[in-house]
Amino acid sequence: MTALNEQTVRARVEADWTRIVDLLKEKIALKAVSAQGITGEHMKRSAEFVAGEMRKVGIDAHVEQSTNPDGTPGAWEVIGSHIVDPEAPTVLLYAHHDVQPAPNPADWDIDDPFTATQVGDRLYGRGTCDDGGGIAIHSGALKALGDDLHVNIKVFFEGEEEMGSRSFIPFIEAHRDEFDSDVIIVADSGNWTPDIPSLTTSLRGNTTLDVSVKVLDHPVHSGQYGGPILDSNTLAAMLIASMYNADGELDIPGLLSQEPIGGLQQDLDPDKVRSDTSLVPGYRFAGTGSLASRLWTKPSATVIGFDAHPVDGSFNVIANETRFRLSVRTAPGQRPEEAQQAVADFLTAHAPFGASVTVTPLDNGMGWAMDPSAEATEDALVAMREAFGVEPINKGEGGSIPFIPELQRIFPKAQVLVTGPEDPQSNAHSPNESVSLPGLKKNVVAEALLLAKLGQ
Repeated sequence: MTALNEQTVRARVEADWTRIVDLLKEKIALKAVSAQGITGEHMKRSAEFVAGEMRKVGIDAHVEQSTNPDGTPGAWEVIGSHIVDPEAPTVLLYAHHDVQPAPNPADWDIDDPFTATQVGDRLYGRGTCDDGGGIAIHSGALKALGDDLHVNIKVFFEGEEEMGSRSFIPFIEAHRDEFDSDVIIVADSGNWTPDIPSLTTSLRGNTTLDVSVKVLDHPVHSGQYGGPILDSNTLAAMLIASMYNADGELDIPGLLSQEPIGGLQQDLDPDKVRSDTSLVPGYRFAGTGSLASRLWTKPSATVIGFDAHPVDGSFNVIANETRFRLSVRTAPGQRPEEAQQAVADFLTAHAPFGASVTVTPLDNGMGWAMDPSAEATEDALVAMREAFGVEPINKGEGGSIPFIPELQRIFPKAQVLVTGPEDPQSNAHSPNESVSLPGLKKNVVAEALLLAKLGQ
């Protein structure tokens, strides 16, 4: 079977480009913020829109409401398929149709985060890259292949990815036939730059813990007792600091580190990281080794919540108890429960000055590592090289997508590829979220070429 050549696919995508961009603009306008209620009518409308767009490109798609583990109604999901030949390989295409909130529109450089606005060669709006761009890629690739599609397609567009995918596994377990596939393409990541494609080689896992540091049964006067008795805020700060060595690396027995999966092709540019993150000029990066390993495969800990009295209205007392929440990103290959236990054991063993430290374990999500030798991996890299005209630079991601290892667990024979429309300027989850339109077009071409290769 002769595969479509790159020029033919590119011409078809070019002819369809206005429709692809319009799809993305319409999707953004739906305001599919799952944080406002995964069961809401706005989420159902979003799912029905995506299902309708899939039907336009040949997928027999429909909307179903999932069920949470406790039996309550869950998210609105889109599933569907197009079977061209029962003997052909089957590819599952994934993206999510829910988006993050945009709580402070004034922080954006456009008038309305939910009105897609083109500035230069980028399209701005909430959900442009995360993950409306993924939906656009799948739609555009399927349209480009049309009757030249020689793989079976299954689709799943999730409605609660931004809320932790609570009903994801029960939904898969109830729909195994709709998910069973040879290759799974998850379009929820991104590229090295808008002009240099990437396969995502790994994702860190995640574990969360609440930590309480108590020194008194009740607050006391700081003038009368300050000195020998430290306040709980200070003790909490000391406990947090004890997790790190002099280089600023986590130094906790049992918390594992790894090097980049498949080897490091190119380290990250520290000046680019500085500019992308708006670091203050004098800050020095913490840790040792490649910057890539520190962001992709070594563990990190972030205090994402801290209960303390506000500065306004504060008065002279010694705080008796402080609670903070730790989000720990774990190495791709470490079980998050093991990392959680290691952190909990360390914190309780290092209570400053004998203060009471209580750790409450919360959510866990497993990391993931790509199989660099898989046939689908090679096909994807060739497709990217043809679509972008340059060599791909593979990269890890410091974030977590816990359902990917769960998919791999349930369907162990499937080859998983993680792609997507994001780039370092995309600002996913932040003000001024955007997607590169030239990059998005090349992503569509790349996925179409990949599907063509998988069907040979």
